[in-house]
Amino acid sequence: MQITRQADYAVRAVLYLAHLGRGNRAATSKIAEEKHIPPSFLAKIISQLSIAGLLNTSRGARGGVTLARDPGEITLLEVVEAIDGPIRLNECAHDDGMCGLSNDCPLTSIWQEAQRDLVNRLSGTNFGQFLEK
Repeated sequence: MQITRQADYAVRAVLYLAHLGRGNRAATSKIAEEKHIPPSFLAKIISQLSIAGLLNTSRGARGGVTLARDPGEITLLEVVEAIDGPIRLNECAHDDGMCGLSNDCPLTSIWQEAQRDLVNRLSGTNFGQFLEK
């Protein structure tokens, strides 16, 4: 499994805003420049993160982007899933009925456990933790 480039850019943007602190605005052009994200790509990402309730945006001379919540309240899982959708290592890890072999397959439980571990790891990691390092 590999997260998309778009999700990677989203993580970089949220991390940049986390370092600024909640309530501090950044222009999308500044985020794009500092984090090496194509500006047109970043606009779409910001929109998706805003729809997910992770960012607030405002237009105009004093506009910009801010975190919607404290960095410690935003998980890595939320950011990745806002862009890529739910984590799915394999169809059978999500839905036992997707594969006709799942009742007899020794791999189903491994895929399910690996997916559960990854989701738990990402949901247990918040952007406040990155500020401590």
